[in-house]
Amino acid sequence: MKIYDITLPISPDMAVWPGDPSVKIQQLSSIENGEEANVSQIRMSVHTGTHIDAPKHFLQEAGSIDKLPLEKLMGEALVLRIDDKVDVIDEKTLKNLPNVDDLVNCKKVLFKTRNSQYWDENKTRFNENYVGLNTSAAAFLAELNLDLIGVDYLSIAAYADSEAPHKILLGKGIILLEGINLQSVPPGIYHLICLPLPIVDSDGSPARAILTKRDSF
Repeated sequence: MKIYDITLPISPDMAVWPGDPSVKIQQLSSIENGEEANVSQIRMSVHTGTHIDAPKHFLQEAGSIDKLPLEKLMGEALVLRIDDKVDVIDEKTLKNLPNVDDLVNCKKVLFKTRNSQYWDENKTRFNENYVGLNTSAAAFLAELNLDLIGVDYLSIAAYADSEAPHKILLGKGIILLEGINLQSVPPGIYHLICLPLPIVDSDGSPARAILTKRDSF
């Protein structure tokens, strides 16, 4: 079985959403200093790196991260390639995909865009020109029978059109997986396992996300 870890490593120099705190890791005790064990603490937003948005992130009275159904976070997922020439994923982009039928029939979709190369090229600097969904794409996807949508940058939505796509998709109960790295993952069908921490009443959580695919015989 082939395993793809699509999770971003967490470190103090990683890119974060503008206005969010940078990652800080502090050692509280150290064996080198004669203490019994190494113990560290971490300070960061719950929307750092690879993370899940709970509906509460944009909808005040909606569910928190600890209430998400686990069955929506695991199972068959489609990795769908978006052409590098696409700057914003809109409804027309999706409807014109040669494999749009695969999108319509899937439950979980991960959009692989040119964003994934940013994790090697500019992983420490936030890039406002990342590829994301606009409102028309969100409205189109909201009408499909989806459990989860993932994208390979820190927001599912385009930087200039961030609020509405989140509200549309989260309002439909679609889980949003953000900050994944699909650079080494070919398009196709995989088994996704993506588990956020069950932080009580939180609007999001860091997550470990992997894709698996059985080897061909």
